[in-house]
Amino acid sequence: MLFGPCAPDSAAPFLSGAGALCSGGFGFVTAMMATLAANAKAQPAKIMGRAVPEVDRLAVRIVTDNIVIQFVPNEQREGMTIERKSGNTSPDRPPRHMLNGEWGLAMHAESKRGDETRHVLVDFGYTPEVLNNNLAILGIDPSWFDAMVLSHGHYDHFGGMVGFLNAHKGKLKQKLPFYVGGEDTFCIRRNPGGQFGALDRKAILDADLSLMMAEEPALVADHAFTTGRIGQVSFETPLLPTTEIVGIFDGFGCFPEKMPAAKNTGQYIADDFEHEIATIYNVKGRGLVVLTSCSHRGVINAVRQAQTASGIDKVFAVIGGFHIVPPLGDDYINKTIAEFKAIDPTYLVTAHCTGDRFYDLARAALGDKVIHSAVGTRFVFAGT
Repeated sequence: MLFGPCAPDSAAPFLSGAGALCSGGFGFVTAMMATLAANAKAQPAKIMGRAVPEVDRLAVRIVTDNIVIQFVPNEQREGMTIERKSGNTSPDRPPRHMLNGEWGLAMHAESKRGDETRHVLVDFGYTPEVLNNNLAILGIDPSWFDAMVLSHGHYDHFGGMVGFLNAHKGKLKQKLPFYVGGEDTFCIRRNPGGQFGALDRKAILDADLSLMMAEEPALVADHAFTTGRIGQVSFETPLLPTTEIVGIFDGFGCFPEKMPAAKNTGQYIADDFEHEIATIYNVKGRGLVVLTSCSHRGVINAVRQAQTASGIDKVFAVIGGFHIVPPLGDDYINKTIAEFKAIDPTYLVTAHCTGDRFYDLARAALGDKVIHSAVGTRFVFAGT
């Protein structure tokens, strides 16, 4: 059954135009659904085999994040250079535009292997205004992109997408792969404040992108791979801040026939984030660099899944949101730190939804290996 705004006692229409839509009658709605289904062109992503891609060098630039930090110098660490972007000045004109911070995350990964260079955009932040502004100031040309990855279906990670696609129409590579972790990514979500939006499938297809479903570990631009579904293997009991509903509402949402029957209730249900994925690079002689994005399935679970998918135990760096925020307290944080001590990554770069308390306690326990992210910062990892 397809639940939608025209159904009696519908859980909630997504958009206010449901009345006009329903006035077309059952035939109109059926035709609309058929059109949507016909246009929902998605294909399974190329599953990663036994050969794990390896890169000689990886640079991860934080394009969108919560904060902008000024006056912090560049650093050289073992196997890593930290390049910090301050201001937007030039010799012959006033700056006018500045790097912006907002609640959200977007990262640009540039990898090199021999003569090959690959560019991947991971997530889109909350608004296109901030994403497009920061990309321009940082000199990142979207025509470079070889793939884009959306970690999960939360607005602070996909909100900038439609405006980004509109601003760069005709500039992106044809059939550019766009990776998501499954159909759940498109479900309409609520948070305690109300509607939390839904990923615009039509905008993806209209932009001539290749929608790739990566429910299993999948190759990304031949240099990276995704975790696939992240299992619950650690002590972690992640927060569940949103609910989701299965169905198509005013052209938005997830297709019931592509979702587990148990979730197709016609009501909002707890969002278990089974669709969430992380993106990973294997840096030669150093180990894994795990781009967690938001870690709703648990940051330790995400790292463990990266290890399992690749068969590589050494973790060089973990970058992204760890989603350790209230009501999760010190006991939970200290257990997470103990798990990180066991994994022994060389660096932890905390961003977005990690939480200040985790940063403070982790920094006290792990020292300089814990680094705070900021908009514009570029982390360059060199292989051996």
